[in-house]
Amino acid sequence: MLKEERLDYILKKLRTDQKVLQAELSNDLRVSEDTVRRDLESLAQNGLLIKVRGGAIPHSPNPYSFKERIVFHEDDKKTIARKALSLIENGQTIILDGGTSTLSLAKLFPLNLQLRVITNSAPIVMQLMEHPAVEVIFAGGRIVKDSQTVVGIEPIRMFQRVRADLSFLGVCSLHTAVGVTGPDLEETAVKSTIVAASSRVIALATSDKMGTAEHFKICEITDIDTIVTDQPEDDIFIPYRQMGLQVL
Repeated sequence: MLKEERLDYILKKLRTDQKVLQAELSNDLRVSEDTVRRDLESLAQNGLLIKVRGGAIPHSPNPYSFKERIVFHEDDKKTIARKALSLIENGQTIILDGGTSTLSLAKLFPLNLQLRVITNSAPIVMQLMEHPAVEVIFAGGRIVKDSQTVVGIEPIRMFQRVRADLSFLGVCSLHTAVGVTGPDLEETAVKSTIVAASSRVIALATSDKMGTAEHFKICEITDIDTIVTDQPEDDIFIPYRQMGLQVL
């Protein structure tokens, strides 16, 4: 079998099974595990999968820019935001992580909802600036233009001084073994601090993010309390529920 045919087979199997194992691929393709390892490395270098011990898992499907992500799964994000809103109570202090899903949530805040919101998202600050009952605290610092979020030591120091009732994370990759991951080192460092600062951590993620991974770790999957998603009845969420996570 030609290399191009092997790579095509690997990607098709990855889309179907959400993971591939070197030993199984070696048997299916009738080549050595060294050959499979080189094939996986080639695909990983081209950003088509993430290598893990003994195999590979899918890469996150996210478009890269904030403007692209606003219209990506827009209806699903509105569904997620409506469910997430039901978890919020008057008088709470919450953290809204930077992201399009958390922005969708902020857009739904009713005018009589009384909250303290701490965020590192410039669009969320602008969205809530005129809200009459929401106190907004901006974790300032250097803004990453692609994501329109603040990163660096300043927001980390801010979140280290906070004890929030809830935090809402916009995440692009969740995996039962690998954990919660992201594509940017500085952004994941801020998200990790948000997780540590929260009594309850809620991940907002469309179902296509499940079983995928990126290169930088935010936290273990068990550090998440709740996943709010668009298709909670999908079988892909069974292992997350078995690990004790609430899926809505």
